[in-house]
Amino acid sequence: MTNNFLTTIRSLKLIEGYKAAQIYPFSSGASTSGSSGDGGGGGGAKPPPPRSVSLMSASMCYPHAPSTSGSDSTLPCGLPSAAALEPALDACLRPVDHVSALAASYRRMSSAEAEGDDLCDVYLEQHALSRAIGDARLLRRALRAARVQACDPHRRVVLAAWLRYERREDEFDPMPPPLDPCSPTTPLLECPRSAVFARESSGVDPVCPCRRPPPPPPTPRPPRFRRNSSNAFGAGDQDEEEVEEAETNDLWFIIGQEEVACERSCIASLAKPLNTLLYGGFAEARRDHIDFSRDGISPRGMRAVAAYSRHGRLDDFPPDTMLELLAFANKFCCEGLKVACDNKLASMVRGVDEALSLIDLGLEEAAHLLVATCLQAFLRELPKSLSNPEVARLLCSPEGRELLDAAGNASFALYYFLSYVAMEEDMRSNTTVMLLERLWECAEQPWHKQLALHQLGCVMLERGEFKDAQGWFEDAVAEGHVYSLAGVARAKYKCGHKYMAYKLMNRVVGDYDPAGWMYQERSVYCVGKEKMADLRTATELDPTLTYPYKYRAAALLEEDKFEAALEEIDKVLSFRMVPDCLEIRAWFYLVAGDFEAAVQDVRAILTLDPTYMMFHGKMHGEQLIELLRGHVQHWDMADCWMQLYDRWSGVDDIGSLAVVQQMLAREPGNSSLRFRQSLLLLRLNCQKAAMRSLRLARNSSIHEHERLVYEGWILYDTGHREEALEKAEQSIRLQRSFEAFFLKAYALGDSSLDVESALSVVQLLEQANSCASDNLRKGQAYNNMGSIYVDCDLLNEATECYSIALSIKHTRAHQGLARVHYLKNRKKAAFDEMSSLLKIAKNSASAYEKRSEYAERDVAKSDLNMATLLDPTRTYPYRYRAAVLMDENKEDEAIGELSQALAFKPDLQLLHLRAAFFDSMGDNTSTLRDCEAALCMDPTHGDTLDLYSRASTKAEQSQS
Repeated sequence: MTNNFLTTIRSLKLIEGYKAAQIYPFSSGASTSGSSGDGGGGGGAKPPPPRSVSLMSASMCYPHAPSTSGSDSTLPCGLPSAAALEPALDACLRPVDHVSALAASYRRMSSAEAEGDDLCDVYLEQHALSRAIGDARLLRRALRAARVQACDPHRRVVLAAWLRYERREDEFDPMPPPLDPCSPTTPLLECPRSAVFARESSGVDPVCPCRRPPPPPPTPRPPRFRRNSSNAFGAGDQDEEEVEEAETNDLWFIIGQEEVACERSCIASLAKPLNTLLYGGFAEARRDHIDFSRDGISPRGMRAVAAYSRHGRLDDFPPDTMLELLAFANKFCCEGLKVACDNKLASMVRGVDEALSLIDLGLEEAAHLLVATCLQAFLRELPKSLSNPEVARLLCSPEGRELLDAAGNASFALYYFLSYVAMEEDMRSNTTVMLLERLWECAEQPWHKQLALHQLGCVMLERGEFKDAQGWFEDAVAEGHVYSLAGVARAKYKCGHKYMAYKLMNRVVGDYDPAGWMYQERSVYCVGKEKMADLRTATELDPTLTYPYKYRAAALLEEDKFEAALEEIDKVLSFRMVPDCLEIRAWFYLVAGDFEAAVQDVRAILTLDPTYMMFHGKMHGEQLIELLRGHVQHWDMADCWMQLYDRWSGVDDIGSLAVVQQMLAREPGNSSLRFRQSLLLLRLNCQKAAMRSLRLARNSSIHEHERLVYEGWILYDTGHREEALEKAEQSIRLQRSFEAFFLKAYALGDSSLDVESALSVVQLLEQANSCASDNLRKGQAYNNMGSIYVDCDLLNEATECYSIALSIKHTRAHQGLARVHYLKNRKKAAFDEMSSLLKIAKNSASAYEKRSEYAERDVAKSDLNMATLLDPTRTYPYRYRAAVLMDENKEDEAIGELSQALAFKPDLQLLHLRAAFFDSMGDNTSTLRDCEAALCMDPTHGDTLDLYSRASTKAEQSQS
């Protein structure tokens, strides 16, 4: 480290040391390796403005200073001590054997379908299991299936709100009213009216109630005439006049000083108690004037009852009258009137304000639909609505749960959703704890209890309440959740019982089939060679765990092995963008004095999570950038565009992110830059952060046609293709633009197309390129056109498009051109083309994987091994190696190759291939299990359905 930098540090009086602590010790998502690559944070929330650096009160001296840092090793806030790092605990269900758990879930689904049982809870279980896998598509599919199968308004309301929450429309500016009728681009499963008023059977009405034409007006009855002296809806002192009257009055209810005229038979028909009162053995049966002054209804309310009794419908009465009718219906058991009032009041709720004014009376009168609609208003404004004290009191308190339960609107699904939102916002909050306690109270199924208890343990551990955490974890273990043993061990360790924690995890390793998380957790309680051996085993079993990489990297730096430390942390960053790993690498770059690289990683961190606090939560990234301002190059916007073009063309995604973040620091309202940021984040598999960038792009845009495009991409990226197409059409009608045509082409191309349809997509891309845009986007359009031409077997046209893309430095077009060479039987040229790409994208696992298709077997194996080393989550290399081993009659090795990947990444293709291998080996039980797990992930996969059918037939024959 340079003396100038040290002088700067000292001049800022960063002298007070403080101890290292764990970095983000828990994640509510899928990976035990820390927070997901898309970062946490509050959606579109702006990062806290950096304070003046001179206000920083502390730094930390690194106790084992590498020689690369010079004689004085003082760094801003120091470095992480390897001994202080801890792995994260997943706050979700994590079965010991994912494949067996998925297969069991599929069997429950098949059994429920056969017996006509409720499927909604089965799909919610699949959603809970998918959180540990971390596949956003599986999560969406399970949630949608649960919504389709929900057969009561309450769960439809909850799941529709959850689906809407996944797009975080609450962060739109302005936010769409939560209960407004849906538009043509609103996903049908999220329609607020459909959720409440749909038919009771499971399934989804293909026509949304908001888009259905209004019913024709009812045909009026033929009128009769009489002299009126007491109009049921007028004032009592009206002059007598001849009015249309279709009924006779033979009963009057006296309320105070007023009389309300009714028809005895009509009132009696409302309910059995009223029929008994008016026609039974009571004195009222012989009277034509009955005193109702003490029955809690006003004259206006009684007139409304009389009108309903005669006509069987509710007119446009004000809410207070409707509430009187509802109370009357409950008092006298008028089921028809109650249902009508419930429906009418539910349709009056338009937002949180109306919901707050009606919810108490709805709960008091057990009006199920009214309460469901009020609840819907609260849920569709999450997480904001949880900050409202009245809403929080209802949703979080045990009394509130009891009231909701009495009104048929409390369920495990409700508190599963609420606790999910609360944990994303703040794991340590009292709100989160209370919601998880309500979740536990609603738990009925074994998986319900496992999830609620385990999450309570995680939250208590995060809050530092270790004894309580241990108790919750032990309860979860008693319910059958083995992974909670890691929580028990961690709680014991935090209470100072390290050896007890070690013994517990040692027993887990011995009692169960090995899993990466077991060895990772045991390593926390070991030292020396035993610790390093456990970490190596953890990485071998599950290379996606980030803690082993972080620990080894920090330990190597303590041993003064800077290059090895950097190489170790780069291993995980090559396939997973995790803020805390980027932070460690930024620390390492500071040690080496490479401030440009350090700032680049800090900017990437800020892109993933604008609220992320570095150096053990003591410094915001913007502050560090400000601190290093005098040690890095400064670019104006023109320089930034040049840098972005070079890095984008050089397939340097992290570098491109950093440049875009720097440009946005200058122009925070630039929607085009926000959109490019989202593209980079999607390429890096950081979907959550990408969605946040898209929402910010949408909010920043001053043009309606641009907002429609960004909304379309949000819909498309969350699986709503048809709605995204409609947004693109709306945008094009307003103004032709590159992005609108590109969105339309992309959405249309995402399906199996015939040649004519495919060429229409090419025409759309040509129209896109005729609009104003930059070469970064035009290159992508030409690349996509080339891919479509290849699919249509128009190889010359494809070559032309790929060549144009390469001429404007769209480097990824090498891959498409290689495919053209291969289809023209020029395998060597295809291999060379991919080699050209690898000269630029040296660490691209996908490029190595693609080049292997054009290589001889030995070179292909080498390329696929490199692809696995760079990104162990890519499944094609495992399938290829397994197929080669099977061809060589090495069946056990082939199964082992697939099982190695399935242990940490359940994947449809891997499961299908292993099932086929088991079938060829005559292992029918294993074939059925893998087919069931695969069908749990995709029930429509044709090849797996065929294989499952054959295996099931064999099983039946063997039993007969």
